[in-house]
Amino acid sequence: MPTADEPGKPHERPVLEPVRVLRPRNTDALAELFRELSDDPDGIGAAGGYDSVPLPAGERTQELPPVPAAEPPAARGPGPRRGAVAAAAVLAAALVGFGCALLLPDGGRETAARPLPATTAPVTTAPPADPDGPGTLREGATGPEVTDLQQRLRRIPNVYDDGATDGRYDTVLTEAVARFQLWYGIRGDESGVYGDDTRRDLESRTG
Repeated sequence: MPTADEPGKPHERPVLEPVRVLRPRNTDALAELFRELSDDPDGIGAAGGYDSVPLPAGERTQELPPVPAAEPPAARGPGPRRGAVAAAAVLAAALVGFGCALLLPDGGRETAARPLPATTAPVTTAPPADPDGPGTLREGATGPEVTDLQQRLRRIPNVYDDGATDGRYDTVLTEAVARFQLWYGIRGDESGVYGDDTRRDLESRTG
């Protein structure tokens, strides 16, 4: 703990040295220089000016060529004037097209309102293509191919036992086809649809 200094005895402290010394600027010399320049604008005089020297004979000073005037903005690129010209050209083209349309007989309405001549040739529409390929049977089909399918499925154990052979592709036959596809791992046809892959496998087992 520091002790108090004795009265009348100087306190010993470290000497602080100045790091930066600031001194006022001498502005009188700068003011005097400005005053001399304002009194003698050409820099010629007794107050420290320049002496005039005559030019040698036969030599003349040459003036610099004048600076060309700045190019107007309209000449450098597209500006308001060019934009107005383009808009006027588009408007003129639109008016010309509208006038040509008015010159058509009846304004073009007669051609649009005239009915088309009736065609006497019969229009033949092709039957819709089978999405599963030719020979594919699905629910709702009838005929001897369905009968053949029913007879073949009855030969497969536990698939279509005692099923009808009436030539109608009903719900019972659809379930039997789906069962056959599931049990024998047939994946090429839609479930319950008698397609090419199912037909090929069934015919190979019942041939």
